[in-house]
Formats: sequence, C-alpha cells, structure tokens
Amino acid sequence: MAEHVPDNVKARLKSSYDAIADTYNANFTKPDDPVRLHYLNLLLSRLKANNDYSASVLELGCGAGVPATKHLLEVERPVIHVTGNDLSTSQLDLARKNLAEYDDHLTLVEGDMMALSFPEQTLDAVTGFYSIIHLPREEQTQLVRNIGSWLKPDGLLLANFAVDDSDGHVEEQWLGEDKGWMYWSAFGEEGSVKMLEDAGLEILVRETKQVEGDANFVWLLAKKTGA
Repeated sequence: MAEHVPDNVKARLKSSYDAIADTYNANFTKPDDPVRLHYLNLLLSRLKANNDYSASVLELGCGAGVPATKHLLEVERPVIHVTGNDLSTSQLDLARKNLAEYDDHLTLVEGDMMALSFPEQTLDAVTGFYSIIHLPREEQTQLVRNIGSWLKPDGLLLANFAVDDSDGHVEEQWLGEDKGWMYWSAFGEEGSVKMLEDAGLEILVRETKQVEGDANFVWLLAKKTGA
C-alpha cells in the first residue's frame, strides 16, 4: 500500500505544535512522567557504564525540555552534552526558559530532524520520545540508518514506535484543538524492530506499553553493533 503523506506535512506539524504547545505539554510532559523516565534511566545506566567523564546525546523532538532533556542535563557524571532538536519554535522557546541553567552543555536546534547531520561515530546516544512517529515511514527508515552511522560503537538508541502498522494517520483536531492538525505513521512493532536491526542496531529492551489516554507503543532500547 502506498503511504498516505499529506502535502507540506512538516510545515503543518510545525504550525500545529506551535499553536498547541501549552495543551500538549499539559497533557503529555509531566515533570515526573514515569514512562519516559523509566526508559531514560535504563539508557542512563548503560551510558554511565560506558562513559567516565562526558557523553554526547541527541534528543529528537525535545519539546519544552521536560522531563527528558532536563533529566539528561542533571546527570553529574558523566556530564551529558545534549543536542535538542525540535520542529516547533514555541516548544524550543519554552525549552530555553526551562533549561537556562544548563546552557553550557545544551545546544537547541530548530528544524526537521531529517535535515540533521553529524560526523560518523560521534554520538553516544540518541533518544526519540513520541517524535520519530511523526515522520512518513520512508523517512523513519532513512533516519534510523543515519542514527546508526552517527552512533559510536556500542552507542545507544532509545525510541518508541506505534505497535500497530499505519501508512499514515491524520487527526484534524487532536487534543480538541482547532489548530491541532496531526500526522503519524508506523511500521508496527515487528516492522520497527526490523528497521532498527537492518540499520545495524541490536535490540536490548523491547516492551509494549499503553500510555493512559493514548496509543499503544513499543519501547526499544538498542545499541550499535560492530566496530
């Protein structure tokens, strides 16, 4: 089946997240979000074991910087240098306010995650919470390949993907917001696992979890294999 990708999907996503940032954050970015923090702590335990003094982490879809970006930046050892990327100007404006005290080891980059570029084998970890799922499926595959090249050997990817297969799903007024147009796609659980493995990543953790009031997701923690 051909993918259903609306015209100007990235521009529409940016416009929506700019308009509904406050509503989104009130619903989905609690400072003590148990799901994100649980999986982030699984990543951090491995990151700390592999790095004594410093580590470099890319967060895809950092939003307002709470709770995940802040949790990474609070780690004392290794000092984690975070590059936070988001499509939304409004969300990044909030992140700058929320994370101002950490600006010595934080870089915020606005724009499409598909436009990001890093030298090969320079990142210790990449995270993507509820963000990669906004890409058309073909782009998800390419992004994961890119991540595989950016990660150092034994570097880590932590991300969640929808359990159900979808070649493209649109909601016109997500979260009840008139300007809340939204788009997602997914290969489903098995397809997402295969996508990571095809990019040279070994699955370390694979768990499905339904977030209250939201969809069913598979959470994957994987590491780059080989030299």
